[in-house]
Amino acid sequence: MSRTKSILTEAKQIDTAVELIKLGARLQVLESETDLSYERLLRLYKEVAGKSPSKGQLPFSTDWFMTWQPNIHASLFLNIHEYLNKVAALDEIDTVIKAYKLYLEQVGAQDLEPQLSVTRAWRLVKFVDNGMLTMTKCSKCAGHFVTHPHEIARHYVCGLCNPPARAGKGRNAGAIRLPSVQECMAD
Repeated sequence: MSRTKSILTEAKQIDTAVELIKLGARLQVLESETDLSYERLLRLYKEVAGKSPSKGQLPFSTDWFMTWQPNIHASLFLNIHEYLNKVAALDEIDTVIKAYKLYLEQVGAQDLEPQLSVTRAWRLVKFVDNGMLTMTKCSKCAGHFVTHPHEIARHYVCGLCNPPARAGKGRNAGAIRLPSVQECMAD
């Protein structure tokens, strides 16, 4: 009986690894979320992606999530993730995968380029779990946004309600349309 269970567990972990590879996850994420050996993950990565995995360290700073556009995208993802955590009984990595797919769907529906990779999304969840980041309610639109835990919540105003002066003036200026506060509150 235990042999059957271990084979089923391994099959589930392979399915999870394949799903993460298809979404573009880095090898370190696969190593962290499965019990499969490095060699097996490397072979699996090459077979599924058709190339060797990217090298280098994972993002380790919370600062990226605080910049304007990444914060909006990270907040969208984390709101989806938190909702799934409340309504579905899923393993943590399955919640990340489903939330990331829904994030891609929402961003695609707005004809926007995703700012968040699945690796960054996974790291964001880890930062929140470790108390390095949190969600704070905007005092204007009542949306919940990724912030540092020491943010003064009572006076917090999100990047949608108070965009930076240069917002929407860069290379992709035509690609971003900020919703009004009324549109934010209607959702």
